[in-house]
Amino acid sequence: MFSYKTLDKTSIEILHKAFVNAFSDYQVKIDLPIWKFKQMLQRRGYIAEMSIGAFLNEKLVGFVLNGYRIWNGKLTVYDIGTGVVSNYRRQGVTNNILSNIKNIIKEEQVKQYLLEVIKSNESAVNLYKKQNFEIQRELECFQLDKSQYNSIINYKVEHVNKIDLNQLIQFWDFNPSWQNSIDSINAISEAFLYSIVRFDNTIVGYGIIDKKTGDIPQIAVDKNFRGNGIARSIITDLIKNTESSKISVLNIDAQGKSIQNFLFKLGFNNSVTQYEMLLNL
Repeated sequence: MFSYKTLDKTSIEILHKAFVNAFSDYQVKIDLPIWKFKQMLQRRGYIAEMSIGAFLNEKLVGFVLNGYRIWNGKLTVYDIGTGVVSNYRRQGVTNNILSNIKNIIKEEQVKQYLLEVIKSNESAVNLYKKQNFEIQRELECFQLDKSQYNSIINYKVEHVNKIDLNQLIQFWDFNPSWQNSIDSINAISEAFLYSIVRFDNTIVGYGIIDKKTGDIPQIAVDKNFRGNGIARSIITDLIKNTESSKISVLNIDAQGKSIQNFLFKLGFNNSVTQYEMLLNL
């Protein structure tokens, strides 16, 4: 019999081992050494007391790892990762974990539960629909091999220690997903490089990249200055300043056609499509 309990007494090392095992046959290859796993948890606001594991003879065989923040003005729990080790699937483990989590988070006055799931993973999508999650939007994920990129810089690009992103929200065409939100960036701010273009001391475009992993959580240009090569100059600078050979831009709102067309022109591939799903509690 499985036992279910919160993960506040489970070490990061045990979590990491279970995570890697659970995702070893996942349809998107997961490259997750423990330093990157720790960074992912910190970035996404991991709270062990609101996360639950399934244990068999005290061995962790399934889990839902949750983050916890204000999201769109409401107390929200976010599913960082759900997984079950292959030998223990199709035994109701995920359903039981989610039922336990709902009970915990309702006690904490949480108003909504947010997650992302790969669109083509029909069994997972249907599981969440049965749990009353509703699709909010489609999110597109893009990747580029650094060696294939043609560098062009038309504008002077500066590096700054940090950006007050709240002052630049008007540049956005859509709200970032949880992992690309301002709170997530600020949670590991030292991991990122911040590039800006200024006209007359005013920022007209900015971009952010993880210095090690090549992940670009945000890039945006003032709507009054688009079509002039500012974004191209910024992304060239970002790509030049990451150690990673792979560049990723994840969770672009499917309605954001201009950023998608821009990425396609640069040679990015649309690697996967996700649903953002929400459960109102």
